[in-house]
Amino acid sequence: MPAARETLLEAAHAAVRTRPWSVVRMVDVAAAADVSRQTLYNEFGSKEGLGAALVSRLVENFLDGTGRAVTEACRGGADPAACCAAAAHWVLRTARAEPIVHAALTGCWGPRIPLPPGPPPPAGWDRAVREAHPAEPGRLAHVLCDRAVAGLDRATRLPVGGPRARPRGGPAAPAETARGDLLRAYEAGLRVALSYVVAPQPGPDDDPCGRVDAVVRALLAC
Repeated sequence: MPAARETLLEAAHAAVRTRPWSVVRMVDVAAAADVSRQTLYNEFGSKEGLGAALVSRLVENFLDGTGRAVTEACRGGADPAACCAAAAHWVLRTARAEPIVHAALTGCWGPRIPLPPGPPPPAGWDRAVREAHPAEPGRLAHVLCDRAVAGLDRATRLPVGGPRARPRGGPAAPAETARGDLLRAYEAGLRVALSYVVAPQPGPDDDPCGRVDAVVRALLAC
């Protein structure tokens, strides 16, 4: 029941935004979605299954939004460095607004939010989460970079990273070399953005996003 599944995820998301996940009850989620509790269990199996599905959905929406931010910036005339800065704006804004996305990016899970997908932890919630998912933020950073570059691909309708300008008297760099440079520059820039998620600074996002732009621009100019 795809419609019921989406409605249940929306109800679970609304619930966890107003109270800790540890006190959210399945019967209340089912009632808010106007479905039976049996339907809820048929869809997700357990409260842990519902929580993991909610985390997966929000993280996937976040990653999709990163690509869209780059695509829209590129179609608006921005160059690759400014497009990465647009992705950084999205990352910072979403991490502030959505605690589950913030937890996924930092690895700081707690009883107020659902656990990420994976085996249920043993006794000792916070310690178990730290031990079971120490590398998740690192893997997510790589996926974030890939989605951002894919956003450039969608905007141009061609794989980004064609041959560089030919140096005077020399051959053009292969397309895969240029794309590799772009991926490395974007990963460096987005990791700068992620550092502001871990250690926020007061004020608007223009300063950190300007630093992302400068880092990517400098690396692509090398």
